[in-house]
Amino acid sequence: MKIYYDKDVDAAYIRLSDENPSGVVEISEGINIDTTDKGEIVGIEILDASKKFPLRSLFSCEFDSELLLSKT
Repeated sequence: MKIYYDKDVDAAYIRLSDENPSGVVEISEGINIDTTDKGEIVGIEILDASKKFPLRSLFSCEFDSELLLSKT
């Protein structure tokens, strides 16, 4: 996962896959999901990001310990 933030346009992008997106689904005003032809999620775009959540949360991470211990 890679996280990008463009301060000039106040947009955040969370890239979840190296796949190339072929479509986009707007799930809410200014929140878009990039998808592949198979419906796989490639990334999440958030416009007007600083108005929707604290930007510092983009650069911190927490993990559920049960997730880290599970064998999948």
